[in-house]
Amino acid sequence: MSPAHPNLKNGKTVWNNGCIACHGADGKGAPESSTVFTRPDTWPDMSRCDQTTPEPDSAYKAVILHGGRGLGFSQIMPAFGDLLTDEQVDDVIAYLRTFCKNDKHFPLGVLNLPRAIVTEKAFPEDELVISTAANVSGPGSWTTDVIHEQTFAGKNQLEVDVPVNYARINGDWTSGVGDITIGMKREIFSSERAGSILSLQGGILLPTGDSHRGFGAGTTQFEPFAAYDQLITNRTFAQFELGADLPVDSSISPRSLFFRSAFGGSFAPDHGLGRLYSPMIEFVAKRDYMTGASTQWDVLPEMQVTVSRRQHIRAAAGYRKPFTDVSGRAPQVEFYVLWDWAEGHFWDGWR
Repeated sequence: MSPAHPNLKNGKTVWNNGCIACHGADGKGAPESSTVFTRPDTWPDMSRCDQTTPEPDSAYKAVILHGGRGLGFSQIMPAFGDLLTDEQVDDVIAYLRTFCKNDKHFPLGVLNLPRAIVTEKAFPEDELVISTAANVSGPGSWTTDVIHEQTFAGKNQLEVDVPVNYARINGDWTSGVGDITIGMKREIFSSERAGSILSLQGGILLPTGDSHRGFGAGTTQFEPFAAYDQLITNRTFAQFELGADLPVDSSISPRSLFFRSAFGGSFAPDHGLGRLYSPMIEFVAKRDYMTGASTQWDVLPEMQVTVSRRQHIRAAAGYRKPFTDVSGRAPQVEFYVLWDWAEGHFWDGWR
């Protein structure tokens, strides 16, 4: 988390003694006529809440200490690691955050935890995720989900999930689109002090898949759920998701409840500012809402790693193992590649 008691007065002094020359008194940027360089496309306007509030303190710190190259930005931003103490850096980060005058409408970046493979996190995102789950035994099959997430009005997120299925049926391979999901997430509560964030989401699964080949439910479904994330320490966390799948025609597909949870931590070299490694373990449960139904529990150990220097490209892989009601349920290898497109083009920020 960010420092408990940063000194804004000292932060303002640091800003006025150095940062103001390029970034201006209000964080919008000094007049270009007073600078001797051409501003890159990634030049920040620190008064824009949508740009600054979602950023974690570690991102600011990496750029201040190591310069723009610290996160794959322009080398115009010099490194101040030899000039400022850790306390001064923390103070100036706290001060520059005051340039955003509407921060209550945006959840803070410190609450943006690593994405688990299955458990939905509470933080609204601007991401493109390509996620694949493949059986490692039994009939060959795998599903790749192309997921687009886009924030709007600060606390809201629109999500579209298009699954593409491949399966071996009667000795022949077949493929097709599954049930497309359209969902909307809304952050309800967040607190940096408590390290907590809570969101609600409602989704509609359209019957676009062929249920006869196992690629869809055969009926429209509604999927409401709540997602809650909790920072335990500065680098450890827990995430919880509770929801239901509610088909319009329950004679075709049964109603079910699901519970998902992820526990993990993050570590990185360079005092937490380098490549980020996030080992996690998920516990995933599903139960049909009918008398006599059993609860299916899976365990999923996994690892997420930031791939690009800017940390806007991430990858994760894990192994999902059923441990109750295992009949007919194969273990799976699951992995994804994530692009946080709000941080730049896919090919930006690699060096």
